[in-house]
Amino acid sequence: MGFRTSFFTLLLIALSAQTQAQEWANVSRFQTDNAKIIAAKTPVKVVFMGNSITEAWPTADADFFNTPGFVNRGISGQTTPQMLLRFKQDVIELHPKVVVILAGTNDIAGNTGPTTVHEIFGHIESMASLAAAAGIKVVICSVLPVFDYPWKPGLEPVQKIIDLNNKLKVFTVLKGHSYADYFSAMANDKSGLREDLGSDGVHPNKKGYGLMKPIVLQAIEKALSNK
Repeated sequence: MGFRTSFFTLLLIALSAQTQAQEWANVSRFQTDNAKIIAAKTPVKVVFMGNSITEAWPTADADFFNTPGFVNRGISGQTTPQMLLRFKQDVIELHPKVVVILAGTNDIAGNTGPTTVHEIFGHIESMASLAAAAGIKVVICSVLPVFDYPWKPGLEPVQKIIDLNNKLKVFTVLKGHSYADYFSAMANDKSGLREDLGSDGVHPNKKGYGLMKPIVLQAIEKALSNK
């Protein structure tokens, strides 16, 4: 009886921990939308996985995400471990041809606690590996330039962003993925976001998204052409 009680207690603890992890990652956010896509067998060309920068893109350019087969799976504030937890249902189960991964800035900002560039890279690497194993082409995006986070000033993120982007760029070359280099096109002389491309130094405005659009479209086409 004691063993059985202990077993079920441990099982309940494990299930509770799993539920908390799913809630932490907001796994249910797109559950209904994903189910509709799967049930209708709607062809998905590209899933955009990301944070607020991805989530807000349709507000700045609604036509871009009216492109047939384009699916937005950005959730504001998310970090790479949260995205990794929901990657299976929000990307792999939709069977897209390509996934675009834009992630890492919220990790550097410490949204879910202190983390290293190595850990951030590892989470993005894991997402890319899961996609590749499922036959999905991968576009990895550079983290956008940030000189300072307005909600958490003083972190001096510039060098971390540069270091992470360098690791991501090398990784894409080694694995044959495609790289969308937003940073080079959007950085000012302090390696922060150009003032004309966003008002808070982190999130792009309409002009910023306009600059990002051809960069990511070119990266998507390159990914599709990769054998």
